[in-house]
Amino acid sequence: MSYRSIKLSTHTIGDPLNPYIIAEIGVNHEGDKKLAKRLIREAKEGGAHAAKFQSYKAGKIASKDSPAYWDQTKEKTDSQYKLFLKYDSFEPEDYQELAEYCQELGIDFLSTPFDLDAVDFLDPLMPLFKIASADITNIPLIRKCASKKKPLIMSTGGSSLPEIENAVQTAKAAGAKDIVLLHCVLNYPTPEDNAQLGMIPVLARTFPECLIGYSDHVVPDETISALEASILLGACVLEKHFTHDKSLPGNDHYHAMDTIDLAEFVRKATKYRTLVAGESKDLAKEEAARKHARRSIVLARDMTKGEIINENDIIAKRPAHGISPLFWDEVIGMAVAQDLEDDTVLQWSMIERTSG
Repeated sequence: MSYRSIKLSTHTIGDPLNPYIIAEIGVNHEGDKKLAKRLIREAKEGGAHAAKFQSYKAGKIASKDSPAYWDQTKEKTDSQYKLFLKYDSFEPEDYQELAEYCQELGIDFLSTPFDLDAVDFLDPLMPLFKIASADITNIPLIRKCASKKKPLIMSTGGSSLPEIENAVQTAKAAGAKDIVLLHCVLNYPTPEDNAQLGMIPVLARTFPECLIGYSDHVVPDETISALEASILLGACVLEKHFTHDKSLPGNDHYHAMDTIDLAEFVRKATKYRTLVAGESKDLAKEEAARKHARRSIVLARDMTKGEIINENDIIAKRPAHGISPLFWDEVIGMAVAQDLEDDTVLQWSMIERTSG
């Protein structure tokens, strides 16, 4: 199949059966750079194409009275500001170091900017920009990212179609040419019955100029079924939170995948790609069936030389070693050129046209 595509140095984005996989490390490093590098390694080992972080400062992203919107039985912090304050210790030079480590391992470095300053220091480190769902109405941030003239991924969690349209038009006006929209549901975690993966083809129909992907918050099962279903619906970019230990408490561990989950999903996606591959049939691989399971025109009784064949004298039987039933009407009315026994598989040399 042919797809619209975006070429990066490490991957061509566009084929849902060969999706661009973003391991969303986010702040699961919890401010530990050594752990951040471990997570990059494990993302690479699992088969991700990009390891993504989040670049923010608590004072620039949330006011001090910003309420929690996550499951507080899993993440007990009662305000966004307090949660962001826990994990905002990385500085530009730390992201530079992590980007260099990604380059050593052959995996793309990404980090979502949550303020305008972050856009500038991340720009030389990344092949594309990502706008978080919560910032799809953040016009200055969209404009700043789009102005860098790199592919732009925008998550659409919590958004109406008009809001998404406004974000797309804002990005285009600011210079974005390649836009990817990620279907997303802002429940942490997302219940399976609220995953709404049917929105993937809706986004594809509504925004035909954009590529479509999926950002997943469903608790993973053995093969991350939500991601499996999403690629079969056309998602060509996948993003999912990534951790080294799913049993850890905290906002982005309990619904994350680990390297084992990721590797199993990649294995399944590869199997789907193998099953779907090919736009034309390789008939050589079916030659035995074509020869032995198809049928030939076969005599239904003994016939003597010169007798005219009528429809009751023949039957279509396997194998396809004689005259094909495609020529059924042509054979009727011809004469047998020699004495032939019942069940003879007719060949063209055994029959002849009559002079009449």
